Amino acid sequence: MTERVKVVTLGCEKNLVDSEIMSGLIHGRGYKLVEEAEEATVIIVNTCGFIDAAKEESVNTILDMAELKETARLKALIVSGCLTQRYKEQLMQEMPEIDGIVGTGDFHHINEIVDEALRGKKPIRVGNPVFNYEEALPRQVTTPRHTAFVKIAEGCDNACTFCSIPIMRGKFRSRSIQSILAEVENLAGQGVKEVSLIAQDSTNYGTDLYDYFALPELLNKVSEVPGIAWVRLHYAYPGFFTDELLEVIATNPKVCKYIDMPLQHSEDAILKRMRRPGRQRDARELIRKIRDRIPEAALRTSLIVGFPGETDEDFERLCDFIREIKFDRLGVFTYSNEEDTPASRLPNHIPDDIKQWRANTLMEIQREVSKGNSSKYVGREIEVLVERYDGRSDVHIGRSQYDAPEIDGEVFISKCSAEIGQIQKVRVTHAYEFDLSGEGIA
Repeated sequence: MTERVKVVTLGCEKNLVDSEIMSGLIHGRGYKLVEEAEEATVIIVNTCGFIDAAKEESVNTILDMAELKETARLKALIVSGCLTQRYKEQLMQEMPEIDGIVGTGDFHHINEIVDEALRGKKPIRVGNPVFNYEEALPRQVTTPRHTAFVKIAEGCDNACTFCSIPIMRGKFRSRSIQSILAEVENLAGQGVKEVSLIAQDSTNYGTDLYDYFALPELLNKVSEVPGIAWVRLHYAYPGFFTDELLEVIATNPKVCKYIDMPLQHSEDAILKRMRRPGRQRDARELIRKIRDRIPEAALRTSLIVGFPGETDEDFERLCDFIREIKFDRLGVFTYSNEEDTPASRLPNHIPDDIKQWRANTLMEIQREVSKGNSSKYVGREIEVLVERYDGRSDVHIGRSQYDAPEIDGEVFISKCSAEIGQIQKVRVTHAYEFDLSGEGIA
C-alpha cells in the first residue's frame, strides 16, 4: 500500500517553506500527501521552538498526533523543525511516541527519515543548521494559488539577547540571486501573482555572498519576472535599512508599499539590554525618512513587552511612542525567557500577569490608532488581490498591497468583476479597525 503522509506546520512562514519542500520531496518519492491527519500512515510535525507558547503548542500537537496510532492508521510519527534542532535528546527520551527526528538543516533528507522510521529504526538526523535550500528542490506550495513565500536567506548573525534563532537556525546565509529568480519564475508559471520575500534579517541580504547590501537589486530583478504583480518584503531589520532600499520601494511599482520592520521597543535602556542596533532617535529618523519618501506606505512593527528590567515608566513611554508614531500595523509579544540566551541571565524579570496586562494595554491603544489610520483610505481607489468569495453575503474578499497574508486586514468587495487570484480596483467606502470595504470599479 502507498504510504499516506500528512505534514503539520507550526510557526512562521519560514517553517511553511520548509514544509512545502518536504512535501515536494515526499510527493516525488511516490507517497500520497493527505489533508486529514486521520487518513495518514505517516505524520510529520514541523515544530516551532521560538518562544514558550510555541514550544507548548508543538509538544501538544505531537501528543495529539501520537494518539492516532491507537485510533487511526498512523504507523510513523516524525518530528522536524526548530524544536528538534534544539531539544533532540529530550524529545526522544521524554516522548517515546516519536519515531524519527530531523533538524532544520537536514529536512532535505526527509524521505530517508520516513523510510527508516517505517522500518522501526527511530532515526535522528540533526546536524549543524547550515543547509540552504535551492530552487532545484521540489516544492508543493500550500498557500492559495496566487501567493507564495520565498525564503531569500536562512539563519541570523544578530546577537539579540532575547533570541534563540541563531541557536536553532545557524549563521546568516543568503541564497544566490539566480537561485531565487529561478524559483520565482517557476512559481509565476504556476499562477502566483504575489511573492513575499522572507528572511530573519532581509535587509542584510547578500552581504555574505556579494559583500554589499544586495536586497535592492534582488527586489528589482524579482519584479521583472513575467506574471508577478506584487513583491512583498518581510522583516526589514532597521539597522541595515539603506537609502537605496528605500528608493527601490518608493519607485518600483511592483514592490508593495509595505514595510515590516521589527523595532522590539522604543526605550534606549531596553534596546541596549536587548542588544538591538541604534536607539530611539535612529528609529524616529528612519520612520521620518520612510514617510517623507513614501507617504502612502503601510508601516508594520513588532514589539516585546515585559523584557527584564522594563519599568512602569519604560512601558508608559512605549505607549506614548505608539500613540505618537501611529504604526499602520502592530504585533505585540510578551517576553519569553529562553534558556541559553543572554537575556535569561538578566535581573529583574517581570511577572507573567504584568507582561500580559502590558501586551493587552498596548493592543488596545493600537486598536484606536488603527481606526484612525484606516479612515484615510475612505474615498480612495486601491488595488486588491481577490482571494475568496463569500456566497452568504455576496462579497469577494481580498487584500491590498498594504496587508500581508494571514497577519493583516482584508478588503470586502461588492460588485467585484475580477476572478479569484486577480487584482481588482476598489473604491473604499467604509473603514473599520483593521479591515476595509468598498465597491469594485469596472
